[in-house]
Amino acid sequence: MREGEDRLAERFEALRPRLRSVAQRMLGSATEADDAVQEAWLRLNRTDADELDNLGAWLTTVVGRICLDMLRSRTNRREEPLELRAEQEVGGERDPEQEALLADSMGVALLVVLETLTPTERLAFVLHDMFAVSFDDIAVVVGRSPAAARQLASRARRRVQAGGADVDGADGGMQRRREIVEAFLAASRGGDLATLLKLLDPDVVVRADATAARMGSAGESRGAEVVAAFFNGRAQGARPADIDGANGAVVIVDGRQLLTLTFTISDGRIVAIDVVADPDEIGRMEIVRHD
Repeated sequence: MREGEDRLAERFEALRPRLRSVAQRMLGSATEADDAVQEAWLRLNRTDADELDNLGAWLTTVVGRICLDMLRSRTNRREEPLELRAEQEVGGERDPEQEALLADSMGVALLVVLETLTPTERLAFVLHDMFAVSFDDIAVVVGRSPAAARQLASRARRRVQAGGADVDGADGGMQRRREIVEAFLAASRGGDLATLLKLLDPDVVVRADATAARMGSAGESRGAEVVAAFFNGRAQGARPADIDGANGAVVIVDGRQLLTLTFTISDGRIVAIDVVADPDEIGRMEIVRHD
């Protein structure tokens, strides 16, 4: 039995650098990353490792879940600048060598931009774009469909590419983006085609999940004219809401949340709308209505 435990420990130690790297990019903190990896080791010890087909994939998933929980628990620290947290942690037991490696591999600018993402966006972006984890595996971590995981990563990627500017999540423009969503919904309900066209980016894209498509939405639509024509006169039951921390709306029918719309906004215009109607997926979303 002891030999088996030693072998498992050796396998874990071989994977530790990758797991720590995943956690550091998720959390932006070497200290918290070490905590996450240690928790993964404890969970592994409570699991029958012989039943795991791919230990590395299993541990990456577990570390992702742990980091997601840690990010969500930062609610009271959300507004605290990254630089301040870093200074506080350096004064503790933070490893300078690990910090230097993290800064070299990511850069302070990217760390700051990652702070603007919602926890699920950050996880999807880090796991897929930095560690090539499949959307099928990411979907398991976030409790969503692979298509939704892809949308989370795509939305995060746009923000990262914009350097955290006014793209669906920078704190400074949250109220302005909410006003744009409200104006879009009002124009849609009122059949104001001209206003819809003004609010939409010329290359706007609307992506709908399979359930929404069966309800009459196209799987994917592109172009301001096409999208404006589709929404013109609609959205009667739509109400502004934050969807997983992003600007959006929820459509209420007979007291039931029928579908959600998540808006990506850049430079004052809507560049993407993601429509989800799958009830199980909606049930897993964090929805805050603004009635």
